[in-house]
Amino acid sequence: MDEDFFNRLKERLKEDTTWPAIYMFKFIVPSDNRKIARVEQLFNAEEASVSLRESRNGKYTSVTAKELMISPERVIDRYKEAAEIEGLIAL
Repeated sequence: MDEDFFNRLKERLKEDTTWPAIYMFKFIVPSDNRKIARVEQLFNAEEASVSLRESRNGKYTSVTAKELMISPERVIDRYKEAAEIEGLIAL
């Protein structure tokens, strides 16, 4: 994910959503407990709903999180934090 991607996403979020809003993040990570825990730590345990689903062969885990976000900039910040996790794919 490069800066161009983030700029396009920010513009789309500004056009399509009224803020604050519940935003759904979807990630795929290798099924490594440390990596899964790092993704879960991105979200406030008290305010976010996080669900995990392991792939059929067990190599990957999908993480879906819904959280109240106050602005497109906060969404972008969260994606940038997630991008630091090795092997993570943001959907």
